[in-house]
Amino acid sequence: MNKTNKSKKVLLLGLIALLTLFTAACGKNDAEGSGGSGGNGAGTESEKITLNMMHPWTSPNVDNEVYKARIAEFEKQHPNIVIKQDGVPAAQYKTKLRTLAAGNNLSDINVVWPGADLDPLVAGNLLQPINDLMDHWTSILPESALTGFNVDGQQYAVPTKQTFVDIVYYNKEMFAQVGYEQFPATYDQFIDAVKKLKAAGITPISLGNKEQWPLQSSYISIIGDRFTGSDFLPAVLAGKAKFTDPEFVKALAVVDELSKLGAFNTDANNMDSVQAQDYFIQGKAAMHISSSTVDGRVRITNSEGDKFGIALFPSVEGGKGDAAKSAGVVQYGISIKSGLDDKKREAAEEFLKFFVNEDLYKELIRNGIVVPAKVEVPEDASKYLKEMLELTGNGTAPVFDSVVPTQVVDVLQNGLQALTVGRGTPEELAKEVQEAMDNLN
Repeated sequence: MNKTNKSKKVLLLGLIALLTLFTAACGKNDAEGSGGSGGNGAGTESEKITLNMMHPWTSPNVDNEVYKARIAEFEKQHPNIVIKQDGVPAAQYKTKLRTLAAGNNLSDINVVWPGADLDPLVAGNLLQPINDLMDHWTSILPESALTGFNVDGQQYAVPTKQTFVDIVYYNKEMFAQVGYEQFPATYDQFIDAVKKLKAAGITPISLGNKEQWPLQSSYISIIGDRFTGSDFLPAVLAGKAKFTDPEFVKALAVVDELSKLGAFNTDANNMDSVQAQDYFIQGKAAMHISSSTVDGRVRITNSEGDKFGIALFPSVEGGKGDAAKSAGVVQYGISIKSGLDDKKREAAEEFLKFFVNEDLYKELIRNGIVVPAKVEVPEDASKYLKEMLELTGNGTAPVFDSVVPTQVVDVLQNGLQALTVGRGTPEELAKEVQEAMDNLN
């Protein structure tokens, strides 16, 4: 073999050896990369796990900002897990959740409500039981906070907050202007104040019922309870009472009376709930009835917050309910979709444990949000929180749409909106709501 051919052969053998080493190294890296996440759901540096999460945290309420900041912190600490958020306005959220559930197409992580809203999701085997994870919360969440998300001994979600839907925010200066230094203690005094505010050229109540839920949830939940007592809604569900019973008709008649007195702003059905908050905060109305969460905007982050007071709907003559009760529900349960593959399920469980913990509850408290957890109140918590806790700490009435099936709630909401524009009567609406209830059986 001549020198030239010998050199070519040596060069060729060298290239083959180099290629062999390179291929072996790549194979080793591929094997290491496919080794998974070591059981923690986070994956490797080169692997991303994306979890879809649907939530209703689109409004400017302070707790919504806390939740979204918490998601961002999780992604920061878990760079291989991406939370792809689907934020749906609260008014459309439950409808979209039901639609996705009907098609077995829920997001990987979903915000859910207890009771009547949770039941069909559980019946359809759409949510993963999380009993194996509950050791992370049992020390700080009492049984009362978990019960609504527990069906037949299986836990399907953990809650983030306790919401009281019926807080009456009122402008102290406007009430003093018509002779009320304290909020009215009886319904007769309440109506007297409404009439005097109206005569003084002040809109008595700011209402944003475009989304329809405010009159149903924030009004009828507690007005109904004042007349019927807290055993009424469970009795209706059991077939032992009816929405056509006189006490419930009287509750519907309150909305009718307020409408006829011109108590609401004229564009109430074209204004959403956040716009109604703004209307009140800007001094255009004397009252606004909404959830305890709204306190964040009304008083906590408002430089003029001290001019606003909080109260509960007053007692009604002959009513069977306790006038000290506030209508409340443990809310925003975080749940995991059933049927996820192992990696997604592990990642979702990791998120759930991180998202709902003592740090979240303390941050919510710090911002004036009532929580269902047994945690120490931070020293820098809002000065208004204690007042809210005292107001809502004397018994809890059921929230209408957390107890009653959605089909019936829809009929009530449509009918209440009709009452505000003079269509129909309380008696006719009561009959329609009971018929919707009967049609479920």
